[in-house]
Amino acid sequence: MSFQEYWEEWEGLDKDYQLLQETHKLYKQQLEEVIKLQNSCLSSIERQKKKYKELSKNLKRCQLPETEEQLRDTGFIQELMKERQNIFFEMEAFLPKKNGLYLSLVLGNVNVTLLSKQAKFAYKDEYEKFKLYLTIILLVISFTCRFLLNSRVVDSVFNFLLVWYYCTLTIRESILINNGSRIKGWWVMHHYVSAFLSGVMLTWPDSKVYQIFRNQFLSFSMYQKGFQSWMWRGLTFLLPFLFFGHFWQLYNAITLFKLTNHPDCKEWQVSMCGLAFLVLFLGNFLTTVRVIYQKQKQREEKVNKQL
Repeated sequence: MSFQEYWEEWEGLDKDYQLLQETHKLYKQQLEEVIKLQNSCLSSIERQKKKYKELSKNLKRCQLPETEEQLRDTGFIQELMKERQNIFFEMEAFLPKKNGLYLSLVLGNVNVTLLSKQAKFAYKDEYEKFKLYLTIILLVISFTCRFLLNSRVVDSVFNFLLVWYYCTLTIRESILINNGSRIKGWWVMHHYVSAFLSGVMLTWPDSKVYQIFRNQFLSFSMYQKGFQSWMWRGLTFLLPFLFFGHFWQLYNAITLFKLTNHPDCKEWQVSMCGLAFLVLFLGNFLTTVRVIYQKQKQREEKVNKQL
C-alpha cells in the first residue's frame, strides 16, 4: 500500500469517525428527551388514575340518577373509566416501572422494561423456546433415570435442573409481567410451588421410602413434560390427558401421605412433597375448570349475540 492510499483510507475513516460522534451526540440528546417524555407520561398517568379513583368514589356517593338520560350518562362514564384503565395498562407496558418485590430481590433495581413491541415479541419468543428446549432435555433425563440408570446422583442432577428451570421461569415470567403480559393468578404461583417441590426432592436423601416413590415420581415427570398445559390451547381433545395429569398429582400426594406412616419413614421431605403435590393438584384442577367454564360462557354469549 502506498502512502497516498494509506492517507486516503485514513481520511475516509476519520470522516466516519466525525459522523459517528455527531450521531452519538444526537442519540444522547434524543435519549434525554425520551427520558423526560417517559417521566412526563408516568406522572400524567398516575395523576389521571388518582383522579379517576376519586371520581369513581364520588360517583358512588352521588344521589341516584333522576332521569333516564342521567342514568345513561352515568353508565357511559363508568364504562369509559373502565376502558381507560385498560388503556393506562397498555401505556405503562411501554414505560419504565419499578420492579416488583421478587425481581427486586433477584435483580435489584435493574430496569427490565422493553420499550418496543419488537423487543417484547422477541423476548416472549425466547421464553417459549427456552420452555420447549428445557422440556425436551428434562424429558430425556427423566426417561434415562426411570429406565436406564438407578442412581441417586443422576436423580439429584435431574432435580437440580428442575429447580433451576422453575426458578428461571419465575424470573422470566416476572419480566414478562413487568412488560405488560397478562400472566397472573395460579399460572404464576404454579412455578413457585414447583420450584419448592423440586428443591425438596433434591434434598431428599436416598432411603427405602425414597426408592418406593422414585419410579412413580419419574414416570409422572415424564408424563408432565409430555403434556404441558400450554399444549392444549385450542386443542380440546387433549383435555382428558391434562386432567389425567392433574389427578396423578393427587395420587402422588395420597401416596406420599400414606408413606409418612411407613415404619422406615424418618424424612420430613415426604410430608412436604405430599403437601406440595396436593397444592399443585388443587390449583391446576380448579383453574382449568374455571378457564373451561369461562370459555364456554363466552362461546354461549357470542352465539346469543349472533341470534
